[in-house]
Amino acid sequence: MKRWIKKALTRTLKVEGSSGSTREVEDEPSDALVYGVTFAAIALASLTTLQIAHMVFLGRWSSEVFAAITALIGTILGVFFGKKG
Repeated sequence: MKRWIKKALTRTLKVEGSSGSTREVEDEPSDALVYGVTFAAIALASLTTLQIAHMVFLGRWSSEVFAAITALIGTILGVFFGKKG
């Protein structure tokens, strides 16, 4: 999973050399960012499982768990759009 996240957050930049030739350079994310997104993805999966269990066993929707899921989705999307931009 970590490799997939690192690949998704890596951006390719085109750099022009002194002789006018253009080459591509990959800008890889820091390990802290990769670990943070990995943790957020695991937390998102855990909270989704918790929400499903809450609905199955208690028969009710938990708005608190849903708010945490929404916040994590926003954080993960913000990281991807911010890093790629």
